Amino acid sequence: MRLHRLDITAFGPFGGRQSVDFDALSAAGLFLLHGPTGAGKTSVLDAVCYALYGSVPGARQSGGGQGMNLRSDHAEPGVRTEVRLELTVAGRRLEITRQPPWERSKLRGKGTTVDKAQTWLREYDAAAGAWRDRSRSHQEAGEEITQLLGMSREQFCQVVLLPQGDFARFLRADAEARGRLLGRLFDTRRFADVEKHLAERRRATEARVREGDAALLADAHRMQQEAGDVMELPGLAPGDPGLAEAVLGAAAVARSTARERLAVAHSRLAAAETAHREARRALDDARELARLQGRFAEARQRAERLQERAAAHRADEERMTRARKAERVAPALELRDAAEEEHRR
Repeated sequence: MRLHRLDITAFGPFGGRQSVDFDALSAAGLFLLHGPTGAGKTSVLDAVCYALYGSVPGARQSGGGQGMNLRSDHAEPGVRTEVRLELTVAGRRLEITRQPPWERSKLRGKGTTVDKAQTWLREYDAAAGAWRDRSRSHQEAGEEITQLLGMSREQFCQVVLLPQGDFARFLRADAEARGRLLGRLFDTRRFADVEKHLAERRRATEARVREGDAALLADAHRMQQEAGDVMELPGLAPGDPGLAEAVLGAAAVARSTARERLAVAHSRLAAAETAHREARRALDDARELARLQGRFAEARQRAERLQERAAAHRADEERMTRARKAERVAPALELRDAAEEEHRR
């Protein structure tokens, strides 16, 4: 925040109109506000606070909170109390004008009347080169200024307006209250966001680690069911440090034992396969021998049957020979029979 100009009218000890050119004062980088007691040093700071927040710090904000006591006792009856502050905050040039409630004489008749407090908020438009109205609402102007400054009136008075004596109260405040104020004052939200992001990542990572540990333990229990007493699981829960290393160590022991058992099983399998091949060859030899023996027995039986039928076979051959001989003389016999038949006729 940078102050440019402050105009005070009938405010505090200043009966007339006073202007403070902060641009000229701060040209050297530093200026001193000094004077005798009662000269109005604190009133200048009160005017800045009143322009920003619509109230002044400390006991000066009395009179029922209406700001009636802000009016100068030296002011002319027809001059209204007013504070106008021109400043740049968050890259925006603003002008704030505030008028506290004013008890004045009635325009007609006798007695007094109270005019309500007034607030004007304007913003300088560099492109158009003119001031533009932003709001005439106390609440809207106060919310926008508070948001731009990042501090409430109490925090502004504790940290910025040191002459008000509230800085000691800020120092005595607890760490949480100071943290909130300093966080808004120095805009540490990005660090809080980073811390929140890291905390969320830590929680997400812890959740993933616990899920991974649970899956690892489930696999380890299945491995233990297969490995039996060879594998001993650690007595750790998901998320405990060293769980993965302990499970992997137990799995390595079980894997080594399983490899040894696998090598023994391979040896036994090779011996069984060799015995099986030898038994298969013996079986094939036995089957071949049985086949040959069966053929031999069958041949002997056929030979015996042929031997038994040899005499009949010879008799058949002799009859066949005689039949063939008779076949050669059959025509002559038939001729003789025919001649005899003819002779008889």
